[in-house]
Amino acid sequence: QVQLVESGGGLVQPGGSLRLSCVASGNIFNIFTMGWHRQAPGKERELVATITSTGRPNYADSVKGRFTISRDNAKNTVYLQMNSLKPEDTAVYYCNVQDLRGFTFVDYWGEGTLVTVSS
Repeated sequence: QVQLVESGGGLVQPGGSLRLSCVASGNIFNIFTMGWHRQAPGKERELVATITSTGRPNYADSVKGRFTISRDNAKNTVYLQMNSLKPEDTAVYYCNVQDLRGFTFVDYWGEGTLVTVSS
């Protein structure tokens, strides 16, 4: 099993910034893609950003130019720098990693960290 622990959420005013972190630990085989998803009240969970093991990022259109995903492979950690935050960014943010075990990718999820953007 792989455990994911997120941190960095909180309350921020519109236009502000937050940095989320997610550390993976446990019985890690070979982590490939790491990423962040979010779920706002009354809405389905959606992709925010992912990053491959070689550092190639992918972003949802709604966060392009404002959010930056990065990772530290030595620390099994993924980050999400969120700038120019908007009220519509309010959601629970979940960390996700894909661990290659043999010939199978296994998805792991964190418990989530709440981000509230409000004045």
